[in-house]
Amino acid sequence: MKIKIGTRGSKLALWQAYYVEERLRRSGVDTEIVTIETKGDKILDVTIAKIGSKGVFTEEIEEQLADGRIDIAVHSAKDMQSTLPEGFELVAFAEREKPNDIVLSRDNSINLNSGSFLLGTASTRRVATLKHYYPSIETIPIRGNLQTRIRKMDEGQCDALLLAYAGVHRMGYDDLIVQQTSITEFTPAVGQGSVAIEVHESLEKSKIEVIRSAINHPETEICIKAERAFLKEMDGGCSIPVFGHAKLTADRLEITGGIISLDGQNRISRSVSGNQTEATRLGIELGKAILGLGGKEILEEIKRKNNE
Repeated sequence: MKIKIGTRGSKLALWQAYYVEERLRRSGVDTEIVTIETKGDKILDVTIAKIGSKGVFTEEIEEQLADGRIDIAVHSAKDMQSTLPEGFELVAFAEREKPNDIVLSRDNSINLNSGSFLLGTASTRRVATLKHYYPSIETIPIRGNLQTRIRKMDEGQCDALLLAYAGVHRMGYDDLIVQQTSITEFTPAVGQGSVAIEVHESLEKSKIEVIRSAINHPETEICIKAERAFLKEMDGGCSIPVFGHAKLTADRLEITGGIISLDGQNRISRSVSGNQTEATRLGIELGKAILGLGGKEILEEIKRKNNE
């Protein structure tokens, strides 16, 4: 059996692809990695919100899944839109890395409580959260792969970067982490820290079974199913500051999620819990609760501004 693995071409994306490749090869599968450039990789001079949040990092890869040039696509789970195009599905989630956001800098004295400095981030969720909890911090949009962002920081475009721990750790930049943020304040993006495997419905069932057996981490899958159900109910995307994080304790599943206005003034967050077999229902329940508490109005205002 041979499986062709589609991936973006950044060092982090390739790390994820090699990680998947290694696990498949342990199961006796022959593999080939195919690199694909996406719209999100090509356009770096504007924010993701201005490009459009639907399929920014996935559209070109899904084209090759659909026509059979690749068998699977390896993504950061947080990059996946809440509703996939017809005929596509996520069949496996690798064990999740620590989901926290971190501050990265060459200056060890920098932290979010240390006063005003210029912080680089491309995330609307992170910018809005900073405005809510740390309004003295000035932000600047910095996009590109991790190495490009660090280079821009070193060139003086910003003093520090706000990033996901998982990517920084996987790329070996732990020595530049000057602060780890709390999950309570910086509740992560849905799926943050996990690698997701996407397939087209035309892929043979025997390959899907092998993929799940080699890669899928059941506890992570349960948590991300709840998070993605929440995101879908919220109709969220890369340009919407929606956050969600689920965790398992024994057989209980708790998911915390919410939305924050772009100016950081209004942050709505709630938690729901239940049996781990109810992941999708719990995610939907949380989404309905957030929308009913004022999230619908925040969402409509954000979408209106994004369309201006």
